[in-house]
Order: sequence, then C-alpha cells, then structure tokens
Amino acid sequence: MTSNSRRNGVGQSLLAGVAALGLSSAAASGAVAQELSDKSVQSIIDYAWSLTPQQFTRPDGRTITVDKKKKAEVVVPVDVAREVIKVGYRSGWAQICELSTDQIDNRNSLMKREQDKKKWTEQQLLYINQLHLATVMMLTGQFKLVEQQGDKQVVVEESKTHQKTCPADQKAKVKEQIAAYVKSGPAITPATIVSGGPDAPATGSTAPAAPATPAAQKK
Repeated sequence: MTSNSRRNGVGQSLLAGVAALGLSSAAASGAVAQELSDKSVQSIIDYAWSLTPQQFTRPDGRTITVDKKKKAEVVVPVDVAREVIKVGYRSGWAQICELSTDQIDNRNSLMKREQDKKKWTEQQLLYINQLHLATVMMLTGQFKLVEQQGDKQVVVEESKTHQKTCPADQKAKVKEQIAAYVKSGPAITPATIVSGGPDAPATGSTAPAAPATPAAQKK
C-alpha cells in the first residue's frame, strides 16, 4: 500500500483541523490554539493511525506489534486525543523555533504522564506518540493537502516546505509554555543531547519508547 493510498479518506475535515489549530505565529504567541471540533480531532486521530506501524522495535530491543485490524482497541478516546494534540501543537512550535531540547522535554513529559496512568497498553502508548508526531508534522508543514483533479478527492501529500518563522518574542513564549507544562507534570530527565532527530528522546529519557516516524515503519 502506498503512502498516499494509506492517507486517502482523511478528507476535508482534516483541512478544518488545520484551520482550527490556528496555524499562525499569533496563535503561538500567547493564546492557546482554538478549540478543535470532535470531527477535526477525529481526522487527526485517523491520520495518526495511518502513521502507526504494525511493528515497532523499542530501544531495549523488544518489539511492539499492532493489529491494524483492531483500530478501536488501540486509538485513545477523543478527550485524551485532544490533549495530546495540544501538546503536539507546542512541540511543533518548539521545532519551528529551533528549541530542540524543549521539544523533547515537552514530548517526554506527555509520554511520562500517560505512562504513569497505567491504563494504556504498549500499543496505545505507541499510538499516543504517533498522534503527537502527526500534530507536529501537520504544524511544521511536513505534509500538505492537495485535491486530485480526477475525482476531486483530498489526499495527504508529503511536503518539505516550511513556511513558518519564529520571532524572538514568540520563541521565548513557546519556551515558557513548555517549561510550565513540564514543571506541572511528573519528573523527567531533562533533555541534554538531541539524538535521532527532533522527535527522538534524549539520552536518559523516561518515555516508554522512541517515536516511529513514517520512514521507520515496518510494513
């Protein structure tokens, strides 16, 4: 199955999700992103599911297997997904603002919180990570939506275009928001070394597993 065919069916509601997230520099400078409708959240949930691999090998060598036919048993409820998306929104702006260690701390704080709930399976924790990653990808322009001329179907197309900028005042605000979020949660080992890209945990991370990016998925 091709990358685009996996993402078909996300549809116009994901466009609404992008708009609802308030993808502008003004949104990151203070106000929290506009509340997403359940429909928009569901669209991002579906996209994150398309990014979730059937198998993922943890840093400790153990493999997590996901039954792609049992989506309902892996995806998290809408209210949880909404919070994950909000955290992903901050991580996306941290990436845009080149706050690599802050981005890692933000993601690791999210994963530590969810791990400490002791209510999610390994498959669900992997999915939560992918939902966070999907939000970062959407915010940073790592994919775009295009309309096919033949059947007018909206599909997701990979894009390397990064159009957003981060003024100094915005960078300071993003850093402040992440610091407050991390401080309000369980203790994590602060990121000091960026290894494997901005979405990978630093050495000593308390997160349960490193993210599975599209390139790392096992079909």
